[in-house]
Amino acid sequence: MNEPPTPSSLSDPAAVAVELERLRGTVEAGFARVDGSLALLVQRSDQTDKQLADHEQRLDALERTRWPLASIGALAAVATVVVTALQITAR
Repeated sequence: MNEPPTPSSLSDPAAVAVELERLRGTVEAGFARVDGSLALLVQRSDQTDKQLADHEQRLDALERTRWPLASIGALAAVATVVVTALQITAR
């Protein structure tokens, strides 16, 4: 079917043209396969970028709504002082 060219067939211009056309088809098929793979990688990269942006947005929203531990500690201390002062004044 696809026999390698013999030295005598390489001197024939028609045989060379046929062999070059076969090589051209092989190279085009390879480029098409690589092009398809690259397109798929670009699509996946775009999807990953969108997911990353979404996760960053969600994380920022969570960070804005959570109270820092130091603030909670300060509120607890103030509440304790207020309750203690009320108990002292109530006596």
